[in-house]
Amino acid sequence: MDRMFRGAMALLAGSLLAAGFGGGARAQSADCAEIQKTLLERKEIVAKVNASSQAKNRMTPAQACSMFTKLQANGATGLKWITANKDWCSIPDSFAEGFKADHTKVTGLRSKICNAAQQQAVMEKRAREQAQNNSGGGLLGGPGLSGSYKLPQGAL
Repeated sequence: MDRMFRGAMALLAGSLLAAGFGGGARAQSADCAEIQKTLLERKEIVAKVNASSQAKNRMTPAQACSMFTKLQANGATGLKWITANKDWCSIPDSFAEGFKADHTKVTGLRSKICNAAQQQAVMEKRAREQAQNNSGGGLLGGPGLSGSYKLPQGAL
């Protein structure tokens, strides 16, 4: 999971570049400023992911899946807007390509994180089922580790 969060750190660099874009987008039309809302939301999501990766209590895989799902949806919205308004708003090719590459990375990370979350949920479900089926049973189906054990009497 740490590798995925390190990937998110690299994602932050691309998102900060995207958030710094704005002067050119506002120049021609009030509609060109609409991307700023998407970029600000993206910056906030990435900041939460990065803060969690450095915090004492890290996100669970399910929480990370939720965050990356939001990030992917944000990227899809941004990519759609950039594609539709690239010429009108004079968006540089380098920005559009960088945003698309960033979105592709997020999509790949999201798949891996959500698969890990799904596998964890399946494993937890199996463990609960086994615990219910083997109630009273111990390790390897024996009587378990409960109870007492008498030590031999005499000199050791």
